[in-house]
Amino acid sequence: MVQIKSPEQIAKMREAGLVVAAIHAATREAAVPGATTRDLDQVARKVLADHGAKPNFLGYGGFPATICTSVNEVVVHGIPSDEVVLKDGDIISVDCGAIIDGWHGDAAYTAFVGSGHAPELVELSRVTEESMWAGIAAMKQGNRLVDISRAIETYIRRQPKPGGGRYGIIEDYGGHGIGTEMHMDPHLLNYVDRRRGKGPKLVPGLCLAIEPMVSLGTPKTEVLQDDWTVITTDGTWSSHWEHSVALTEDGPLVLTAPDGGKAKLAEYGITAAPDPLA
Repeated sequence: MVQIKSPEQIAKMREAGLVVAAIHAATREAAVPGATTRDLDQVARKVLADHGAKPNFLGYGGFPATICTSVNEVVVHGIPSDEVVLKDGDIISVDCGAIIDGWHGDAAYTAFVGSGHAPELVELSRVTEESMWAGIAAMKQGNRLVDISRAIETYIRRQPKPGGGRYGIIEDYGGHGIGTEMHMDPHLLNYVDRRRGKGPKLVPGLCLAIEPMVSLGTPKTEVLQDDWTVITTDGTWSSHWEHSVALTEDGPLVLTAPDGGKAKLAEYGITAAPDPLA
């Protein structure tokens, strides 16, 4: 069943989303050469404690940390560790969430460690992030779930890849519903699979985590022996961007963006819904 939220419940999810945004800001600042991924996890724990929020990753299915730290060829679900030391030129995707009064927020970003990154890596992150916003812009009344998938895939496929070839849209992982649980129906693909049909109609009160994952090569992945860390099968580097979004009577509200998505949605000619906490 797809969970539909009231305006009051969306306001509570906005509270959780702003905590996630604070974690993003703090971990991004901490992602410097010489830092370990466990250092970033400790930063996230402090932000959660300072805001009176609970982590929704820690203990989820046995996951042993507060955030996911996925470096270079790791696509998603990387486990923070003292052994993973960030180096100049690395890229890292940080995926994290927060719970406020039982309501969840979930979002991810890709950051560049140090300087001197190859142009294809900069473009990879840009394409992934912009495809997420294209998907968010498609989250409107009258559309169906597949319209979000189509918007994400179409944006990626229209971008020329430096050096030729095509970007790999990761096949085995995608977005999802979010609310009283972190992962809920419906599952959201980042590409169109006609076998799955059009999916549910997008109606006010629907909340989705929209999260494209894109690699410089293959769309295929494998899970390492720790049963969590997901890497590309060809070793190419990848990017992961995600926001939790609520569809309201007044349009989309990006729950995990500090400005509610106002600036980016304006680029699509869309007015973000009013922030219920403003």
